[in-house]
Amino acid sequence: MLKALIVDDEPLAHKVILHHLASHRDVKVVKQCYNATEALAWLASNRADLIFLDINMPQLNGMDMLKVMANRPQVIIVSAYEEFALQGFELDVTDYLLKPVSEARLASALDKVRQRSAANKPAHTPKEIVIKVDRELRKVSLRDITYLEAYGNYVKVWQGDTMLLANSTLKKLLAELPAQAFSQIHKSFVVRNNAVIGKDSDSVLLNNQIRLKVGKSFKSVLNRLLPLPRQ
Repeated sequence: MLKALIVDDEPLAHKVILHHLASHRDVKVVKQCYNATEALAWLASNRADLIFLDINMPQLNGMDMLKVMANRPQVIIVSAYEEFALQGFELDVTDYLLKPVSEARLASALDKVRQRSAANKPAHTPKEIVIKVDRELRKVSLRDITYLEAYGNYVKVWQGDTMLLANSTLKKLLAELPAQAFSQIHKSFVVRNNAVIGKDSDSVLLNNQIRLKVGKSFKSVLNRLLPLPRQ
């Protein structure tokens, strides 16, 4: 989970970022500040993994805030002014977004954040989860899961054409899965990323030939499923 801090003097900018982050379950906004001074005071006794930072703010601008921070987390600058981009990258910001920020552009920036985080952390990904089936606890290998389907207060755990009915909610089970390996594409569906073999603007095709609908609020997830190969 990436703990994020939003620093912007415009309330509307906060709303836009929060709206776009709704489909990114591995990012949690832990604090919203409306000027750099407030943000520095909060950071003195709290930790963030990521800062969404505006430049043009009263009292202390975003660039000056970056310069006085000793141990900076990753930073995505969100500004209406493109002329600060070079200075931002010289200060090693992860990305620089121009307002108004689109959902796709923010998703791309978050992918860069994840890549940096993964490069700086030792790899440790769980290989299995334990689910409750009827009154029995069952160990399930993550690589065998094709997708999860919400079913009231239960979850259908699909392994190819085989299904286990887990005594759990989708939200609870989702929290136990590694965010880099599974993606929620609909309020009722979570897919294993490597099981996706095809996609269009409204659905994904899985390796068991099941096609699942992608919810409107989860369309940005499609950007990191089946990415185009680098040229």
